[in-house]
Amino acid sequence: MTPNPENDPHSILLPGRRAGIVARLRTYFLTGLVVAAPIWITIYLTRWFIEYIDEYIVSFLPVEYHPDTLLPFTVPGIGLVVVLVGLTLLGALTANFLGRRILRLGERLVDRMPVVRNIYNALKQIFETVISQDGDSFRDVGLIEYPRRGLYALVFVTTQTKGEVLDKAPTDEKLVSVFLPTTPNPTSGFLLFVPRSDITILDMSVEEAAKLVISAGLVEPPHNNGSDETGGSDQPELPQPESK
Repeated sequence: MTPNPENDPHSILLPGRRAGIVARLRTYFLTGLVVAAPIWITIYLTRWFIEYIDEYIVSFLPVEYHPDTLLPFTVPGIGLVVVLVGLTLLGALTANFLGRRILRLGERLVDRMPVVRNIYNALKQIFETVISQDGDSFRDVGLIEYPRRGLYALVFVTTQTKGEVLDKAPTDEKLVSVFLPTTPNPTSGFLLFVPRSDITILDMSVEEAAKLVISAGLVEPPHNNGSDETGGSDQPELPQPESK
């Protein structure tokens, strides 16, 4: 069976049968680059991260306890293992009564520092919110008209809007909190409070949407053109609003 070129991610780089030898070699080179570059960059960044953690953590150890001193060969990842074990032990300590008492004592001390307490409390709330979501901080991927009518932007749906923002917003419609990421760095962006009716939920996953944003639209997620082209009644459910 002849493969469908539309389903082959590398087919756009393959030369035609009548292409010249130079064009074919150039295309083969670009195809090899597309295959090898992500692998090489991933290996390089992973190795750099492990070596950075190793160098930073090992610097706190006495020289006689350095892995290079105890072993005749280099063992990569020692620092990363120490970090994982240390965080696990810290979590086990703070999970018991004595650990919680020590933690509360430390937090009361931090609360007396005007600038430090603001930074600490903000970071603590962010980490608690993200971790409590079990890796599902973003519920869905949506489409809104932004920055004006007729232009559309991808957003990540976080949760329904609550509290003072919902109470004092000059609208009777329930609002949804969404995060509008920037390209090519999706870790920065804008927090928007959007009426529920103005959000069109997409079928793509959060990971696929992140790839689309990072690549500036070059990496399109797979999409099955179904019979419901208008996005009718099969839209995923948005966060349910609560009464004011």
